[in-house]
Amino acid sequence: MPLSTLSSAAAADQTDEAIRAETVRWLERAVIGLNLCPFAKSVHVKGQIRYVVSRHASTEGLLEQLEVELKALAETDAEVVDTTVMICPHAPQDFTAFNDLLTLADLTLASLGLRGMLQIASFHPNYRFDGNEPDAIENYTNRAPYPILHLLREASIDRAVAAVPDAADIYERNEATMRALGHAGWKDLWKP
Repeated sequence: MPLSTLSSAAAADQTDEAIRAETVRWLERAVIGLNLCPFAKSVHVKGQIRYVVSRHASTEGLLEQLEVELKALAETDAEVVDTTVMICPHAPQDFTAFNDLLTLADLTLASLGLRGMLQIASFHPNYRFDGNEPDAIENYTNRAPYPILHLLREASIDRAVAAVPDAADIYERNEATMRALGHAGWKDLWKP
């Protein structure tokens, strides 16, 4: 099945395990397979990624679950769980509306006193970098099968960045990778 934007109704018909499996497939083929994030492979191989499927559709429900997941990650040894991928198939499918949720997510992080310890990254089926056209291939570096709130440890990011030469150039390399791949190559990633 090609990586695609699924409606909330379509996601409702999928099991949590199917949603997790599609997310892991995206991680393995795009994020790790294209080396979009050189830090992802290590935690994936070690089984240190916690995948959580949120069935909440309301902003309040999503933020309540986010609070629980932020606290859990902060209280868990990084050797056990280094990062959490909160998959939110019922979050806004409109990217602008999802960005509004991200603002509230960041406020939740701050209200818990976890800023500087944890951070939240995001992925979305309709991700769009500011200034890009909606279908610009560069947007696909952050496109995922579902809206995702990715909870990361600052200390782990610092260690990973120190271990990767030219970490500051990752963004530019990712854009070049996507331009070389093109839309046809992106579609080919999802062939069985």
